[in-house]
Amino acid sequence: MATIKDIAEKAGVSLSTVSRVLNYDETLSVPDSLRKKIFEIAEELNYKKEKIKRTKSSMLKVCILRGYSDIIELEDTYYLSLRVLIEKKLREKNIEYIIQDKKNIDFSLKSFDGIFALGIFSDKEVNLLKSIHSNIVFIDMSLDDYDFDSVVVDMKKSVKDVFNYFLSLNHSKIGFIGGKDILDDEECIDWREKFFIDFSKKYGIYNENFIRIGNFTPSSGYTLTKEILSKNIHPTALFIANDSMAIGAYRAISESGLSIPNDISIVGFNDIPTSQYLFPPLTTVRIFTNLLVDTAIELLIERIKNNRKISKKIIIPTELIIRDSCKKI
Repeated sequence: MATIKDIAEKAGVSLSTVSRVLNYDETLSVPDSLRKKIFEIAEELNYKKEKIKRTKSSMLKVCILRGYSDIIELEDTYYLSLRVLIEKKLREKNIEYIIQDKKNIDFSLKSFDGIFALGIFSDKEVNLLKSIHSNIVFIDMSLDDYDFDSVVVDMKKSVKDVFNYFLSLNHSKIGFIGGKDILDDEECIDWREKFFIDFSKKYGIYNENFIRIGNFTPSSGYTLTKEILSKNIHPTALFIANDSMAIGAYRAISESGLSIPNDISIVGFNDIPTSQYLFPPLTTVRIFTNLLVDTAIELLIERIKNNRKISKKIIIPTELIIRDSCKKI
């Protein structure tokens, strides 16, 4: 595991700066470019070094199409981690690539052998892509469209694992903090929220007062946790839709005079590198990003070389990483 010292040395900054950036300290005044650099270094150092046989020149050129903004990439570093890993894997395979934002979707994309669509895309954007290219793999977005390949996470099993873990610790007052993505004025379904509500009702412990929805940022996690804790009765356990929001929740809980896990247990989602540096280290759902990215690249290469027309959807499992943010009551 990379340490804060490792990251600081590579970034050329102080230990304090790295710690404050990784913990989304809003009082720290540094350029976004430095924040991005620190997060990217944390991601790179977090990956295990593997002996990889480099291939000869593949003669392929692909586009990594980002379905999110630079701001979102900094606030929810899960997407940053996926992008960094895709770039790393493509370089190892000597595949040429460029990175492009979805606001620039046009027929120039035809010049690429294939496209990785990373993030969230509206129906309008998906249909536009369909008119431009057939060799597209959507990463972390489940499509009903059978024209494209996709690689997604098993959300239902992930939420079930979190729920069963809380129940095994005797928690029955379980809350959820999540976010909404809005595309073309329509809310996208967050399957974590849906499955959380389904399981809560199944076990007869659903309480709408324990659920708050905002956006997937640390500041939103902070605000929503404050709202929940302001009530006379609050959850003893919180499932939070991503680790970035959980960082905000940590601060809100501390400011409320409560402690993790003695007063409230927390489980996050994504297992970004920052989660292991929190105090206490965050229990979270790990997404096997290496497997997710490897699968996406294999799908795209196979589709390009074999001219496959029938699409594939591959569901990647997750693992609940138990650290120190939960306690039995």
